[in-house]
Amino acid sequence: MSDALLLQLARRLVRPPGECERERARLHLLDWLACVAGARTSKVAEVARRAGGAGWTRAAWLGNVLEMDDIHRTALLHPGPVVWPAALSFADACMDERIDAAVRGYEAMIAVGTALDGYHYAHWHPTTTAGMFGAAAAAGSLLGAEPAEYVNALANAGSVAGGLWHMRHDDVLTKQWHIAHVVRTGREAALFARAGATGPARLLEGLQGLYEAMTRQAGELGGNAAGWLVHGVSFKPFAACRHAHPAIDAALELRSQGKLEAPFFLETFCDALTFCDRPDPRNEVEAKFSLQHSVAVIAAGRNAEPADFTSEAISDLSRLRAQVSVAEDPAITARYPAHFGARLNGLELVDTRGDPERPVAEGGIVAKLRVLAEWGGLGIGEVPRAVELALHRDDAEALDAMIAEWLA
Repeated sequence: MSDALLLQLARRLVRPPGECERERARLHLLDWLACVAGARTSKVAEVARRAGGAGWTRAAWLGNVLEMDDIHRTALLHPGPVVWPAALSFADACMDERIDAAVRGYEAMIAVGTALDGYHYAHWHPTTTAGMFGAAAAAGSLLGAEPAEYVNALANAGSVAGGLWHMRHDDVLTKQWHIAHVVRTGREAALFARAGATGPARLLEGLQGLYEAMTRQAGELGGNAAGWLVHGVSFKPFAACRHAHPAIDAALELRSQGKLEAPFFLETFCDALTFCDRPDPRNEVEAKFSLQHSVAVIAAGRNAEPADFTSEAISDLSRLRAQVSVAEDPAITARYPAHFGARLNGLELVDTRGDPERPVAEGGIVAKLRVLAEWGGLGIGEVPRAVELALHRDDAEALDAMIAEWLA
């Protein structure tokens, strides 16, 4: 019998990340900080403050509020909001230990996520399901876990994995609570594994395991021993659901050419329509999950920033939205999720800016931080402070202090 899948994954996790992985992870740290900064005046932030706890505990509520959190395309999940709070959750850990923990958290979360199928994605929130493994791996790394401890932590965290998509149908904060719950539970699984709590090594592939319960046809764990999965994660430059990004990107390209004219006919992949075919959004969340609103935003000369999805923007752009029609293109669906594409008024994009094929440089992440820091009401001096702490310094205590100050 072959080794259990979680043991195979655990053996990958004990490898030492290289400098290129650490540099990449620091960019994702800065990106996550930008998302937290932009959400600090949201309703969710009020809940997080009332719930209390350390800075990382409160920040765990905020990383996905603006729909600008990083994403892995084939796993269809957002690692940053889960992994970074977990990787920052031990105050005595130095920056190198935290960065390595994040690389391992991304690895575990994406590896499991890539094995989940379309049936799973139709019902379950993969950032929550696979996030249990990411949080447990990050916390396990901070505790210096050996393979057996990783297996126990991953197995016990995964045994309570879940998170139903039904919250998409209501204007609620369940999605944010999912992340806070995952971070806390994955961290506790690692702590209990260190104390001796054992877990089922075949939790993924076992007879009554996660694959059997939550998928119709699970795939293989993503990644291999030759590299790290953090390099395949995309950044999100626009404040909308990732399924709407190809439409936004195509509209921006047409606008730059002076060719963005109504009526607008958008063709894209099936999941984009399933999640974002919403011609009449009623609130900010629905606007972020609206292909029609996303195209209208760019047609109105806006740039898909948080202000472009507010109630005021929804009202202002109603006439433009009415001129947007959407349809599936089977050829674009066939390339998905390896490629998130769209065709707008005849202009087709196979990949979207922020993807590894069309990368965002460090300057782009800093620019994103600048926009979101302003949106979140932070002073201009917080931008260079965050850049310095995330990208250049090894001062974990100062990073913790900054996050705590942002969310006080």
